[in-house]
Amino acid sequence: MKFLVDAQLPKRLSRQLNEAGHDAIHTLDLPLKNLTSDTTIISLADHENRVIITKDADFVNSYWFSYKPNRLLLIATGNISNLELESLISSNLSTIIDLLSTSPAFCEITRNTIISH
Repeated sequence: MKFLVDAQLPKRLSRQLNEAGHDAIHTLDLPLKNLTSDTTIISLADHENRVIITKDADFVNSYWFSYKPNRLLLIATGNISNLELESLISSNLSTIIDLLSTSPAFCEITRNTIISH
């Protein structure tokens, strides 16, 4: 699966996903890096069939109003260490992939559950 990790999440998350056999990029990999607009991120993700991974409610609002981006994973854990986040994603990756394998698709992950909307 292809992913685009948003600015407020660690670049290590994209490396972790790549090491698990997926194609993941971080906004830091884009020409404007973390200054890339949400509109550009959505356009790129949809064009390249990527799931946006974010904590940003703006992407959630966009999804509900226009189903853009096509696929979205919201990290809804509150403050969490990078190691905890990586462990949470790793232990739930197969479920996340199953839930996001269709388009449109929107999931959120908390410390205790994964919710498919």
